[in-house]
Amino acid sequence: MDSLSPSSEASSSSDVSIPAKARRVLVLQGGGALGSYQAGAYQALCRYDFEPDWVAGISIGAINAAIIAGNPRERRVERLKEFWELASSPVPWQPVLSDERVHSLFNETSAAMIAAFGVPGFFTPRFPPAQFWPSANPQSLSYYDTAPLRATLERLVDFDRINAKTTRLSVGAVNIATGNFTYFDNTKCTIRPEHIMASGALPPGFPAIEIDGEYYWDGGIATNTPLDYVLDQETAADLLIFQVDLFSARGPLPTTLLEAAEREKDIRYSSRTRMNTDKNKQIHNARKAVRDLISKLPDNLKGDPSVEFLKKAAKENTVTVVHLIYRRKNYEASSKDYDFSRLNMVEHWSSGEHDVDLSMRHPEWLERPQNGETMVTYDLTADDYK
Repeated sequence: MDSLSPSSEASSSSDVSIPAKARRVLVLQGGGALGSYQAGAYQALCRYDFEPDWVAGISIGAINAAIIAGNPRERRVERLKEFWELASSPVPWQPVLSDERVHSLFNETSAAMIAAFGVPGFFTPRFPPAQFWPSANPQSLSYYDTAPLRATLERLVDFDRINAKTTRLSVGAVNIATGNFTYFDNTKCTIRPEHIMASGALPPGFPAIEIDGEYYWDGGIATNTPLDYVLDQETAADLLIFQVDLFSARGPLPTTLLEAAEREKDIRYSSRTRMNTDKNKQIHNARKAVRDLISKLPDNLKGDPSVEFLKKAAKENTVTVVHLIYRRKNYEASSKDYDFSRLNMVEHWSSGEHDVDLSMRHPEWLERPQNGETMVTYDLTADDYK
């Protein structure tokens, strides 16, 4: 589709390329219809020679991650386009919108259509509706059926490729019985379509997914970003992480009920990302302080068992996180994560491309963390949205 082809700005971008020295990781947050922002960001990253060694995702991020990890590099963008064009087909038109009020009305109307009729290749309304099924029937526990998503994943994703571990894939879900967060990782288990579906099974809209006798819901109800998992799992190799988030912690004071609902959703899903980033930065820099302290000890103490233990605990890699955050438009409301209209899909995709291109104009993040820090984070597009 022409509207998803690289922009002229992107095509003429500088010769910046991703350094090869760090392990490259793509971290994808949940956010429903906003997920086309991640697809656009990935398309732009490809132009800068970013080939992820590891893709981790939750909810819609898990679907995007599976498409990326489950296809060869030359087919990934094509498959992402196929998914997002299918998902946006119920509202394919792109009207000329004269002002923000008209745009807002269009968004609410298209979101209502999605809620009523579902998304092709993703989910369909239950018939009869959930409340008409007996309470013991599993179909009484969700408003939509996600069987179409399984068929879409089987068509667009090569699970044999995923399980060959060409690219590491990790997706998160919540065990309903225990309340514990679980990651399905192709280095530890065989990934099947149901693992991806479990990561995006947001209740009460979508049904729980059974995997090996256990039932799972969307990982976003516990934590909406897999950054913590990536940092916990890899402590030896240097990491270069693109963290692509779909909700922004910062935003204006609401003036209407619709704006209040949208602001609440932004805070609910973004605050964990900010907390996790800050916490892990503190942990990384605390390890650096422990190493510095050990280096200052007299020789007669350096062989002490407690010091040896601290040396191992403080062993540290360096981590650079480039944070890409989708920032709301004035005409968007709380329905933005289920408004799968073609208009907004293309707009979100283009925003992802734009933010990557903007980030690549800042060469400082290409270097290892400096100034004595072992973890640094960059949000290089914030000023563009002020």
